[in-house]
Amino acid sequence: MSLRERVGALFKGPDELDLTSGGIGRPLFFLSLPIVITNLLQVAYNLADTFWLGQFSTPALAAISFGFPMVYLLISLGMGLSVAGSVLVAQHTGADQTRKAEFAASQTVTFSFIGSAIMGAIGFFVVGDILGLFGASQQVLGLATEYMEVITLGLPFMFGFFVFISLMRGSGDTVTPMLVMFGTVVLNIALDPFLIFGWGPFPRLGVEGAAIATVFSRGSAMVVGMAIMLRGRRGVRIRLSEMVPDLSYAGKLLRIGVPASVENTSRALSVNAMLFIVGLFSTTVVAAFGVGIRVFSLIFMPAIAVDRGVETISGQNIGAGKQERAAKTAHFAAKITFLILAALGVLIFAAAPQVIGLFTDDPGVIREGATFLRWVAPVFGFMGVFRAYTGAFRGAGKTLTVAAITIFAFGAVRLSVAWVASQGLLPVDWWFLGTRDARGIWLSFAVSNVVAAAIGVAWFLRGTWRDADLTDEGTEPTATADDDPTATADDDGPTVPTDD
Repeated sequence: MSLRERVGALFKGPDELDLTSGGIGRPLFFLSLPIVITNLLQVAYNLADTFWLGQFSTPALAAISFGFPMVYLLISLGMGLSVAGSVLVAQHTGADQTRKAEFAASQTVTFSFIGSAIMGAIGFFVVGDILGLFGASQQVLGLATEYMEVITLGLPFMFGFFVFISLMRGSGDTVTPMLVMFGTVVLNIALDPFLIFGWGPFPRLGVEGAAIATVFSRGSAMVVGMAIMLRGRRGVRIRLSEMVPDLSYAGKLLRIGVPASVENTSRALSVNAMLFIVGLFSTTVVAAFGVGIRVFSLIFMPAIAVDRGVETISGQNIGAGKQERAAKTAHFAAKITFLILAALGVLIFAAAPQVIGLFTDDPGVIREGATFLRWVAPVFGFMGVFRAYTGAFRGAGKTLTVAAITIFAFGAVRLSVAWVASQGLLPVDWWFLGTRDARGIWLSFAVSNVVAAAIGVAWFLRGTWRDADLTDEGTEPTATADDDPTATADDDGPTVPTDD
């Protein structure tokens, strides 16, 4: 077998995978692997901007350090609609309701574009004031504002690409988004130096150039993604005639999407809120916290990919009326991700100083960062369990459940334990913690991971997710006599809503 054939064997399109029958491990693997690669490519976006702006100037690098968290927050706020679209496409696909899946995808694209345009317009006028609250110097604040003003104006293009990824994933296709993401990363890396430094005929734009390169690359990916869905030959199809806003359907999207946005936003806010506690300690502790969080984002990437794979498989099986198979998928994924992350935890525990040393050569940061990793590494597996079951909840449309667990575990529990344990406020004198000890912060991550997994398992076993079949709700179009699966995107004609 040639190298090309071996690489090709690692990826399977939706036409090669049966998500509603047969084994579970194989389709979960082939769904999740491209998601891992897509997420790594997403990291490459940020690394490219960071590298080139680091070569440009230190204030420019500081500017995007302020801008990246805000970009993540904006994306988190708008992520809900793409999750809702993915869930609805998955359930309708599993129920063999092709036209309902297409209608769900078409409406998701429309409302995501409208929502992101409104959010971007508002953000353009307030982003400078918000950044000013972070305490940046005047020079850095000006550069960060320039960066974010371009990003906010480009939000519809950025959201459009994320929607494309989500809708294709709901249909069972994670390979096509991966390939499109690869192309856009290459484009972004190529454009960055030309727009930042003013190479060739391009003006020297600095931070603003990095933002333009990002928006242009994402916009190009969105155009390609929309063209793919309009043609309808891969994944899910969208139809121009069904993209007219349906306000009654918007309620359905918001019911699923708003809690998903709350979940993602609460994750971002909990990390930022933790900074208030971390900031009470030395710069060394703050730096160790920052490095540790970056390590976790890489370690948990397989679990996040499995989470999304479970979401798709569970959604399609619930749509097909196979709740037991959806449950088996969640249990199987929980076991696999627990074992994988537990094994990674052992490796990280043993090599903690070396891992932190990849990011810094400061002995104090390496020592404190290694302590952080060693407190959390033994419970890595529990985060895998939590992610597996939250994927199943989302596939069932129970996004409010995921939001509630996330807020409680990573907001209430983590922040409370961090404050009480790090400030010497424990009711008993624990031998391993001092009166004011940063290890209390590290303890909070371990405790919250275990609590999140325990609640996720207990809630899932209650079985309340089993009644979450969304395929019979609403009056969106279904297949009619004049539907031709081989028709082109221009053959959109009126359809009459019927019940399945």
